[in-house]
Amino acid sequence: MPLQRRIDLVFDSVKRLQRLGATANLSNLLQKQRPADLADILNRLPDSDRRSVFNTLLDHNSRLAMEALTELDPDVSASMLVEHPADQLARLFQELPSDDAAALLDDLPNELSESVLDLMRKKESGEVQHLLDYAEQTAGRIMNPNVFALAENLTAGEAIEFLQRSREVEMVFYLYLVDQRRHLVGVVSLRRLLLVAPETPLGRIGTTDLISAQVEMDQEEVAQLVASYNLLALPVVDDENKLVGIITVDDVIDVIKDEATEDIYRLAGVASDEHVSTSARESWRKRLPWLGINLVTAICAAFVVRLFQETIDQVVALAAFMTIVASMGGNAATQTLTVVVRGIALGELTWSNSRKVLTKEALVGLGNGLILGFVGAVVAWLVVGNPYFGGILALAMVVNLLVAAVAATLIPIALRALKVDPALASAVFITTLTDMFGFFAFLGLATIFLQYLVRVG
Repeated sequence: MPLQRRIDLVFDSVKRLQRLGATANLSNLLQKQRPADLADILNRLPDSDRRSVFNTLLDHNSRLAMEALTELDPDVSASMLVEHPADQLARLFQELPSDDAAALLDDLPNELSESVLDLMRKKESGEVQHLLDYAEQTAGRIMNPNVFALAENLTAGEAIEFLQRSREVEMVFYLYLVDQRRHLVGVVSLRRLLLVAPETPLGRIGTTDLISAQVEMDQEEVAQLVASYNLLALPVVDDENKLVGIITVDDVIDVIKDEATEDIYRLAGVASDEHVSTSARESWRKRLPWLGINLVTAICAAFVVRLFQETIDQVVALAAFMTIVASMGGNAATQTLTVVVRGIALGELTWSNSRKVLTKEALVGLGNGLILGFVGAVVAWLVVGNPYFGGILALAMVVNLLVAAVAATLIPIALRALKVDPALASAVFITTLTDMFGFFAFLGLATIFLQYLVRVG
């Protein structure tokens, strides 16, 4: 049975068992599921049902419940935890890896999170507090401090013995080699370790040409490193090159998903922490500011149209066709903007190749403008009955699509240089520019050649 179909069946069973009050059967069903599947099921339920199902699982298998919680959006997880007392939360967080515990604690109210940290065992609370001291969305915040590292002077046989006795390490993909002061000096793959004689020193089989991340590195750059070099894990070092943690590929996948979601949301003017189960009041509060900004930009475009009111009064057909120029420019800008913002996020677009990208996008915009302008001109000529009208429409489309391509390339690059997220602000500026420039080009050309259009409309 396909996985999604199985999850759908489990979801239907969960709703039915909850409605019937069959708590024991519900608990047994939930405990047979994987954490990610439980998160999917919880995410589909309304708030009240979600809390009830989570609490049922929490009473019978607290570790599985907390693992499922780490797969949900942080604000959803926090909403289900705030109703529990601090002493219970302290016990629950102690069952999680420190990086997952830190991510959940960060979204709880400050007073509650501080109480939970005070009640946790000293070792676990210290690790979690250490991670919370790093800035959000950095390597230090998402790393796991429980990293398996060995002295470079050990042998392969000794390394295998240490590895067999290890119990606290979450995942071991590589063996990291450190000196006496815990400076990162090399790395050995597990495959290489198993292929050499037991008496071989690790320093001889390790490589010093390794890739690491600084604790303050942005998590998006961390994801790019892992993706570019096909790594299963990435060591994290401090300013003195001391090994302080590890970021595994499962964490990077979460980062990539979150960053992609954030970019898509921001391009649409939606807060990155909004989701389908967000309350109507909260969604209204998050969306209204950006819609207000769009209203201001729409008014600016309306003022441009108002400048050519006399021309429109004489050629009424202009009012019907001017939206074509603006909408085509906006659509073309969205295409370019999506490619450029994604290129910036992946590191494909830099200052060194920005001129090449600008030239390419300008040629694409010009080519699209010529072809679509010709088609629009023929349609306008047939509808209005004036070839000059069609020619003006075509020329305006060529100009606006060229402007859209150039603006959608330069504005994100400029915003990135100013340390502003291109996905957050580009769409507003470019929509305004293409609307205003499209109206200005079309109506301005119509005003210049008004004598050839006075019989139109």
